[in-house]
Amino acid sequence: MATAPTVETPPRRRPRPEINPEARGSAERVLIAVFTGVPFLALFAAVPLAWGRFLGWTDVVLTAVFYLLSAGGITVGYHRYFTHGSFKAKRGLKIFMALAGSMAIEGPVITWVADHRRHHKHSDKEFDPHSPWRFGDDWKALAKGLVWAHYGWLFDANRTSKQRFAKDLLNDPDIRRIHMAFPGLVAVSFLLPAAIGGLVTMSWMGFLTALFWAGFVRITLVHHVTWSINSICHTFGSEDFEVRDKSRNVWWLAIPSLGESWHNLHHSDPTCARHGVLKGQVDISARIIQGFEKAGWAYDVRWPNSDRLAAKRTKQAV
Repeated sequence: MATAPTVETPPRRRPRPEINPEARGSAERVLIAVFTGVPFLALFAAVPLAWGRFLGWTDVVLTAVFYLLSAGGITVGYHRYFTHGSFKAKRGLKIFMALAGSMAIEGPVITWVADHRRHHKHSDKEFDPHSPWRFGDDWKALAKGLVWAHYGWLFDANRTSKQRFAKDLLNDPDIRRIHMAFPGLVAVSFLLPAAIGGLVTMSWMGFLTALFWAGFVRITLVHHVTWSINSICHTFGSEDFEVRDKSRNVWWLAIPSLGESWHNLHHSDPTCARHGVLKGQVDISARIIQGFEKAGWAYDVRWPNSDRLAAKRTKQAV
């Protein structure tokens, strides 16, 4: 009597502890689309409006101030402080940086940090949440990957586990409260510059123009400069330091990104407080940290070490 053939049971997929089991829902994706897409539409109106009377010096100053505040909140606060611990901060500065970063409307602080720590753990590999090399390395796959890294990944159903990657922040009551207050801080990010513009000009027109330039246009610029670090700085540029991924330096993004586009050194030495370490590499965020240190608000700053940098230099760069 013939025995029945043995059917192998496929191995069970092990759960991925790095991913939150609760997937991102449709309502959350709609909100992401609204808060990233609507400000972008303002750029289409910006040029023609700038030629008219819809742009004044108050708008220019407010846009610059709130750009530095929110972009610096991301680069100095969310990124170099909360994600990588490049320096230590007194409680007041810590709270200020979390609030300022929230005003960039790139997500609550703990979510942002968890995503970025996961990015560094798996940089340009399978579990990297926003690698442009996700789909392959031919030109079609890379074009698709650039769109994914720049914007598409925001709508991915998989959410990074905050418990796995940001437990330290979950245990911080100050940061947890600011994380939960994110929806209110979104409103503040738009309405505060508008209110200042209205009060300075004593007019509703000043309120509206400030809302447009220092609100919608400013948020769009901050978003796309930040996302360019994920996409462009992992695809093009120069490599001065040895890394195990595709992180590169892109000089023309250095000023708008406040120094974040010196991305190659950052991935070579993630906890370093200065990313632009070579001659001519402007790093505004490092200057801000230096100012905090001199004021006594920041301490134990991890400034570059010349011996460590020399050991990481590529042969081509030496």
